[in-house]
Amino acid sequence: MMIYPSIDSLLEKVNSTYTLVSLSAKRARQLQDGTGHLMLQHPRSSKLVGQALEEVSAGLLNYKVSK
Repeated sequence: MMIYPSIDSLLEKVNSTYTLVSLSAKRARQLQDGTGHLMLQHPRSSKLVGQALEEVSAGLLNYKVSK
């Protein structure tokens, strides 16, 4: 069984695994709370974290690194 999207493809979109985890967790909470609308037409995953990772992979999410 292959994991989709792959970690390698996700890390091409974000600068670190920490950023990936933070971004996907925040996005999944938005989807759960109803404050964010799913940007994918037909997500492969039925779980919110999986859908958030698919959005990252598709380049649909932007983030800003604060210092």
